[in-house]
Amino acid sequence: MTDDSGGTDAADDGDRTVVAAVIASTFFVGFGGGVVFPILPNLGAVLGISPFLVGLILSANRFTRLFANAPAGIVVDRAGTRTPFVVGLLIQGVATAGYIVAVDSATPAAWFLLARFAWGVGSALVFATAYTIAADVSDGGTRGTNMGLIRGGVIFGFPSGLVVGGVVSEFYGTVAAFVVATVFALFASLLAYFAVPETHLDGGPRRSVKPWDVDTSVPAVTVGLVNFTVLFAYIGVIFATLVLFLDVNDLSVFGLDAQGSSGAFMAVTVVSAAVFMFLSGYASDRQGSRMPALLAFLLITFVGLVLFAAADTVPTLAVACVLVGAGQGGTSGPLMALLADLTPDGRMGRAVGTTNVFGDIGGGLGPMISLPLVEIVGFWPVYAACAVLPLVAGGVLVVGVYRETGELLPGVDSSPPDAEAGESID
Repeated sequence: MTDDSGGTDAADDGDRTVVAAVIASTFFVGFGGGVVFPILPNLGAVLGISPFLVGLILSANRFTRLFANAPAGIVVDRAGTRTPFVVGLLIQGVATAGYIVAVDSATPAAWFLLARFAWGVGSALVFATAYTIAADVSDGGTRGTNMGLIRGGVIFGFPSGLVVGGVVSEFYGTVAAFVVATVFALFASLLAYFAVPETHLDGGPRRSVKPWDVDTSVPAVTVGLVNFTVLFAYIGVIFATLVLFLDVNDLSVFGLDAQGSSGAFMAVTVVSAAVFMFLSGYASDRQGSRMPALLAFLLITFVGLVLFAAADTVPTLAVACVLVGAGQGGTSGPLMALLADLTPDGRMGRAVGTTNVFGDIGGGLGPMISLPLVEIVGFWPVYAACAVLPLVAGGVLVVGVYRETGELLPGVDSSPPDAEAGESID
């Protein structure tokens, strides 16, 4: 319904503009997070960086976020979304420039680590604010769609950086890839500064930030555990080891080497994830419950990982990438929408921060475990073990949602009545 002044339409247009600005900003800055992944495993040998240290560098941003996610979420609930969002993007842009310095440095490992640590701080602020903005400008009928779109911007930017890192570095060199990523990351902070308004404050008093004031409610912990399993398998294992898998198995596309081919295969997962992030979020809005879409796409993730473990040809690997991307993307939008459904507005920043802690543990442990492990036992056992994780995640999701709501298929508007409601897991 709209009044004669068209006020509702104007508000809807404004919300869509905010969502679009957040999507664009997170997409552009995400290049810097992903560009290092297809480059560093091969660059490690050239720069004299051991496999363990390469894994540590790839995971450093996630380990940093373990300490930064919860405070970032609290800052959002106390200080609003706009300033932390812009500052976080700027920090990520500067951190991306650190990769350029690292390549020509006498101590490249130290510079890469420093850049990844800084990236982690910036991304903690960006992640906490992006999802909170989506929750602020959405209701039960649009939350899944908006979360899917913004989640797509956050996640899609990272693998797009993987593609840039693999292809641009092959044709124009490593430094050129890092320069491109830096330019886009800095542009993202300018875009956010001019296009993203404050969405989370109502003019009330701002209480002080307490680092221990995190969200330990059942919804936050449940969504966090699902986030852990999905990101461990997808980002922590598949993306971290794909370039090595292609090299060992002599698989390539378009005449590219392992580094360039990994970018192409990752692009397949990116496109698949991007499509299903939106479709699954939209479907969960129309169905009136997030659970059917979540469980279906966790099952698709399982099938994709099983196929990945058995892949020995380019077509088989391509199908596996489509399924894994669809599963990851299809899970992401409804998962964050479910968190928003079950979390009061005043705690959404903290809930996102808590959820991201779990995701970063998974994504951070993945390279640390998988890179050394594939050298010992090979790729098949590692990928097969990862295939079990989505099934475990589905069980955790059902138990957690039922414990919180008393329903297996709660509606999209299910939420505690006030900001202090919600059972906690101590």
